[in-house]
Amino acid sequence: MKKYLTEFIGTFFLVLTVVMAINNPATVAMAPLAVAGMYLAMIYAGAQVSGGHYNPAVTMAALMRGKIERGDALYYIMVQLVASVVAAAIGVYLHDCNNGAAIVARVNEQPICAVLAEFLGTFALVFVMLNVTSTRPNEGTPSSGLAIGFTVLAAGLAFGSLSGGAFNPAIAFGASVAGMFGWDDILVYLIGNTLGAAAAATAFQFTEDTDK
Repeated sequence: MKKYLTEFIGTFFLVLTVVMAINNPATVAMAPLAVAGMYLAMIYAGAQVSGGHYNPAVTMAALMRGKIERGDALYYIMVQLVASVVAAAIGVYLHDCNNGAAIVARVNEQPICAVLAEFLGTFALVFVMLNVTSTRPNEGTPSSGLAIGFTVLAAGLAFGSLSGGAFNPAIAFGASVAGMFGWDDILVYLIGNTLGAAAAATAFQFTEDTDK
């Protein structure tokens, strides 16, 4: 139960930060930094309990690597999605409390480009996360959280204008609930994130130094 609660808390604050930072004109330019900072902080807080996934794509990659049981993976993903819905609802409420402008859904006019952007961003995130959390020389070191946080920041700045920079099905789901993404585009994120995570797990398997 502790690991599921940890995944809920981490995913909740990650999605809440996305909703609040992106929809505030005063902070939108710094949104990638805010999201990366929250991800980094929650990884430091919960990695020793749950692994600090907060992302169904990461959970799927961990399952492919044999780092999590199938039952746990299913519950992780369910908890992450529930947390994203709760965070989206609270985020919209707080946005309205602050007299924020109406949230306008993003439309991906070039869905192929958006899928590719989500694929690449998710690949980078998952590949880095696997390398810094599931290899013995790096596992548990302070640099692991920094590496993941900076990857989220860099990917958000590089690809955010093309797809919105979710790299996480829970964020995409929560953003859709909040009205930030159109439901017509949900497959952009599901396809890009799933394929990116699977490709990263496969690449990691080929590049992992099994002697360490």
